[in-house]
Amino acid sequence: MSNDPKRFLRYLSAERNASMLYRALAETTDGERREALLELADIEDRHAEHWVDKLEHYGVEVPPPPADLEPDDAQLVTRARSLGLVSVLDTLEENEGADAGMYDDEPEALPTMPSDEREHAEVFRSLKGDSPEKFPHKAMAPEAGEPWHKLDKSGSIRAAVFGVSDGLVSNTALVMGFAGASIAGAIDNSVVLFAGLAGLLAGAFSMAAGEYVSMASQRDLFKREIDLERQELIEKPEEEKRELELIYRAKGLPREQAKAIADRIMANPDAALDTLAREELGLDPDELGSAWKAAISSFIAFSIGASVVVIPYALFSGVTALTLAIAFSLLGMIVVGGVVGSQSGRGIVFSAARQVLWGAGAAAVTYLVGSLVGVNVG
Repeated sequence: MSNDPKRFLRYLSAERNASMLYRALAETTDGERREALLELADIEDRHAEHWVDKLEHYGVEVPPPPADLEPDDAQLVTRARSLGLVSVLDTLEENEGADAGMYDDEPEALPTMPSDEREHAEVFRSLKGDSPEKFPHKAMAPEAGEPWHKLDKSGSIRAAVFGVSDGLVSNTALVMGFAGASIAGAIDNSVVLFAGLAGLLAGAFSMAAGEYVSMASQRDLFKREIDLERQELIEKPEEEKRELELIYRAKGLPREQAKAIADRIMANPDAALDTLAREELGLDPDELGSAWKAAISSFIAFSIGASVVVIPYALFSGVTALTLAIAFSLLGMIVVGGVVGSQSGRGIVFSAARQVLWGAGAAAVTYLVGSLVGVNVG
């Protein structure tokens, strides 16, 4: 960190511009959302006053406040006026998230400044969410309801779906390459079968290992974020309570109701941590994902997908095995693509066609390459 006090000019400019932006955006909405934006602007003004004092203390000339919004900020306000505040929330959240650590290593910042900056990103995130009056903490959260809102947070379903798809496509392409060489007379049926089994085992173990490492790393990261939140609750309970209150107000609750909910939640440390993890971090502490479940699901799913093209070569040979392998693979791609489409909402026909297009395309290329190699070798 530089000791040059002129660095405060950058902080001052950022705070002043943010205050102008929030006040301009407040004019595009009403109610508690407007008040939340104005309160954010007041926080930025207090930060700006701090940097003005610092600049004067070090004898650095203080520039006048800006008269106009920055061009990018002006575009955000124009969009908010035309399409509503919700149209700019993603951009605001992204911008605030990028600047959240601005004061982490700044010794001249106020103690509350780092948490204030992080809080702003959470406010914009909460503005996009549902009203918390239905379930402000875990005890009030819906465990049952619309089934289409239930997500797989353990990662096992995701691993299974991608495992089947990857196993089916990759092993089909591999086997078709060897099948092309087999038809050309370069190798016999047993080699194609061996290649398919080797691809199945190698791919399944590789997928399982990758999923385990990925999920374990993600879980460690999530646990660290929750541990940091737990520490902040111990060290700065009032700031965390104010953060909750502001988040709920940004969601549209009246000031007094938001304060009452925040007070009630903060009275129970476990409920407070659970709520902050959900509202601030977007995490469910009870469902951080299981590395073993993801790995096992991935292994089994990849094996199932990869076995589709191997089975014909285990039972038949020559053109019969090749014909059945192609038919089974196409059918498998249609089924997998249709299942993905029904779950994702993109449509069964679209997803199935996409799966077949890419899978069959990869298999056709490797078959052609195998045929050319087989002819030259033969």
